[in-house]
Amino acid sequence: MAYDDELAGRLRDLLAEEPAAAGLELTEKRMFGGLGFMVGGHMAVAASGQGGLMVRVDPAAGEQLAATTPAYPMEMRGRTMSGWLRVDLADLATDEALGAWVHRGAAYVAGLPPKSAGR
Repeated sequence: MAYDDELAGRLRDLLAEEPAAAGLELTEKRMFGGLGFMVGGHMAVAASGQGGLMVRVDPAAGEQLAATTPAYPMEMRGRTMSGWLRVDLADLATDEALGAWVHRGAAYVAGLPPKSAGR
């Protein structure tokens, strides 16, 4: 399954202001059948090839977010990925709902050390 083009467009629109406000570059990268949105070289969010959204969060907040929001831990090859959550498309129907996750992912990666060129 390929990523959702409509979701990718919504992410692109919502992210247009986020990195610029932090002085960081926004790039897109196809990976794992999805489309990742990189802020300052770090993936913040992605339109997943399996449907819905993948979002990068502070690992210390992941469990609480999974318990108090529609998000759930991301798994890859049967292993839970700390600092990553998935949100189903049905839970992203409004721009406000999607925007909250986009902002959370972009804000988290904006605080990470910059990635060196070539990584």
